[in-house]
Amino acid sequence: MPYVNIKITKDGTSPEKKAEVIKGVTQLLVDVLGKNPQNVMILIEEVETDNWGIGGESVTVRRKRAQ
Repeated sequence: MPYVNIKITKDGTSPEKKAEVIKGVTQLLVDVLGKNPQNVMILIEEVETDNWGIGGESVTVRRKRAQ
């Protein structure tokens, strides 16, 4: 039973886009690994940008600087 955990920043990804990701990742595991789609579990976790760091600083800071 494949389990895929996807973490994204919490910045307004629509339910429709998340559904596309779930469908696409499930299909990828079916196509590449021959998995039964009924047994594929996908979890999307949304993380606040203050809690996601890249290069020693938060995504919040990086995004503010890029504006």
